[in-house]
Amino acid sequence: MIKDYRKAYNDHFSEDKYNAFLDDIAKQFAYKPKFKIAETPAFIPKSLKDKLVKACNEIMQVVNREDFKSLTEAAFFDKKSIVPNENEKPKFIQLDFGVCTDKNGNLVPKLIELQGFPSLYCFQELLGRMYKKHFGEAIPNHLSQHITGITPQQYLDKLKTEIVGDTDPKQVILLEIEPENQATAIDFYATEAALGIKVLCITKLKKRGKELFYADDNGEEIKVLKIYNRIIFDELYRFKHLKTEFVFTDDVDVEWIGHPNWFFRISKFTMPLLTGEFVPKSFYLNKLETIPKDLENYVLKPLYSFAGAGVQIHVTGEMIDAIEDKSNYLLQEKVAYAPVIETMDVPAKCEIRMMMMHNSKTDKTEIVSNLIRLSKGEMVGVKYNRDRTWVGGSTGFFVD
Repeated sequence: MIKDYRKAYNDHFSEDKYNAFLDDIAKQFAYKPKFKIAETPAFIPKSLKDKLVKACNEIMQVVNREDFKSLTEAAFFDKKSIVPNENEKPKFIQLDFGVCTDKNGNLVPKLIELQGFPSLYCFQELLGRMYKKHFGEAIPNHLSQHITGITPQQYLDKLKTEIVGDTDPKQVILLEIEPENQATAIDFYATEAALGIKVLCITKLKKRGKELFYADDNGEEIKVLKIYNRIIFDELYRFKHLKTEFVFTDDVDVEWIGHPNWFFRISKFTMPLLTGEFVPKSFYLNKLETIPKDLENYVLKPLYSFAGAGVQIHVTGEMIDAIEDKSNYLLQEKVAYAPVIETMDVPAKCEIRMMMMHNSKTDKTEIVSNLIRLSKGEMVGVKYNRDRTWVGGSTGFFVD
């Protein structure tokens, strides 16, 4: 997105360097990521950075409203799934923006969706470090993954403060379902290495009264005090026959680092509550009195799905009429991604995830990192980008 940096990077690029970069990532934990890592990072100019910060601040004004919880009570499609001991503020928020252009050709972020759930916080730090290691001649030192310009170590220190704090790291677990089989497993390994916490499958938790335990590598029983939750509810419902001693609705004596209820409250359900220049118009389908005539300018999204599952990008009236339970759907104004990343063939579109975290010391939710997805298809996602190059997961480097 910055012409000089882009040209320097593209001129510096080679397949050999890219393969060495991928091999180095795989060697870190003797594990090859299951997702495509893009050939390039994105270089984010100050003008776009400032708009991203403004957009995040405006959205947080809504999330921080005193009545936000009452506004989002209907986000729980099953009241039996509400987890006890919810805290007052979300620990993690992800805001996904498509990079678009306005009528004057200026770059503008448009919100695609949001999540009250952790993202690849530790892997993204590793990814940025690897881009700089293998393509450093084309990535100036003053560029930072972190919008505030903090160093990678300062960033990891922030994560450790908020996830582990003063607790013995052995008593903090990253909780998943079959973590070694998840597409994001490399982030779990990076988290374990950076924070010293245990990555644990939910089936390994033992419950006694209101206390949770697990057996460490030596067979010693460890009491769990904090859970860094990485279980997505879609996955939990998919594993219908999972045998566990602990279920999420149990009232247990643990601190949730990222309380599960925020997964529902800050989600597609939140979109119609937001307004502003960086937010597309969004409507609960069951509350629309009349269906827009220009449906070609909208997408239809299930409220409860993950990774783009069930999203319809070519909406028709017949499609809407066929939906029996319209309360489970959202009609959202289509966002026109701009092909702004010059590659070796056609330009790529760019989606920027602003990765946010609540700072317990300042009581503020801050932008701490970012995640980039590059695409040359109709949508961001694997099935729309098969056999394409210069697409996939990446990171952005910010310019002051």
